[in-house]
Amino acid sequence: MASVVVVEPWYGGSHRVWLDGWTARTDHDIATLTLPDRFWKWRMRGGAVELAAQFEAHVDTHGRPDAVVVSGLVDAAAFAGLTRRSLGSTPLALYMHENQVLYPLAPNQRPETDLALANWRSVLAADAVWWNSAFHRDALLEALPELLARQPERAQPDALARVRARSTVLWPGVDTSDLISAPRSQGSVPLVLWNQRWDHDKNPRAVFSALAAHARDGLAFDLVLAGENHGHGGLSEDLRSDLADRIVHEGWLPAAEYRSWLTRADIVVSAADHEFFGIALVEAIAAGAVPVLPDRLSFPELIEAQWHDGALYPDGALRRRLASVLGDLDQWRTRLVGLRASMSRFDVAAAAAAHDQAVDRLIAAD
Repeated sequence: MASVVVVEPWYGGSHRVWLDGWTARTDHDIATLTLPDRFWKWRMRGGAVELAAQFEAHVDTHGRPDAVVVSGLVDAAAFAGLTRRSLGSTPLALYMHENQVLYPLAPNQRPETDLALANWRSVLAADAVWWNSAFHRDALLEALPELLARQPERAQPDALARVRARSTVLWPGVDTSDLISAPRSQGSVPLVLWNQRWDHDKNPRAVFSALAAHARDGLAFDLVLAGENHGHGGLSEDLRSDLADRIVHEGWLPAAEYRSWLTRADIVVSAADHEFFGIALVEAIAAGAVPVLPDRLSFPELIEAQWHDGALYPDGALRRRLASVLGDLDQWRTRLVGLRASMSRFDVAAAAAAHDQAVDRLIAAD
């Protein structure tokens, strides 16, 4: 059993799901150093200072660990430099949940190159880079040359190849087994679930606009609006008016209530412009919802090829696909037989075992 320290600057949301799922099922001795899920830009610019102090205090008390894993919302190069005396030759892995090279800008937002370059330094500094999807790995490594070409001096020409050679895809664990086996209940009309963040990168307006159009056309459905909403991308007054009599719940849900809605939801829908995995969507599919997802980003990785035509829609076809699914839900369920059970490949137990094995390889390669 190896001793591992996991450094998480954003202990909330999908980062917390990843960390809690792994630590609850690991065969290793894992200690966690965390910061609250706020001030994300400051976490990237300055979080390494506080986390380095936590790490040095941990080493003073418990000794040097066998391995360190740093979550990607901190400058791993800065962390490694600040801990150089206590870290020593301990191998360091970086877990990439997201990156700022590819993050879509909000309206009137200016690009902040320093955050993207922090991602670049991080993947270079790590002995191993763990990605939450193959899509994420490939998309970032393909985008980095353009970012680096805009800088005043050329980066090392073989640096990207070195990063790719140190890369491993490790899906974050999702508690799918219980959801797959959970009994479902069904209402008199299809129940549509929105369970993603309401931020601009998830494009909630496109989903709500499509649903409002179908409400005006008289298609029957109820709507659950869950997920974190900090005032971004909310319902405009006209959309709220169109959907008012369809909304059966709006707002964040405690775990038990959220699970209850998952097992009642018939359809889960996304129009995301930015997605590197999609924990909330995996949860809904594992619970039996018919997915209406774009045929890009990480979604073709979440959905195996045999179900692509039934679960993924091409750009521009959201309204048409939603209308078809709402109009004949049973036909779409038949097309997707087996998809719910396939979500077992993302189960948290399998993910924890894969993470443990990656730790073993990291230590053996040191």
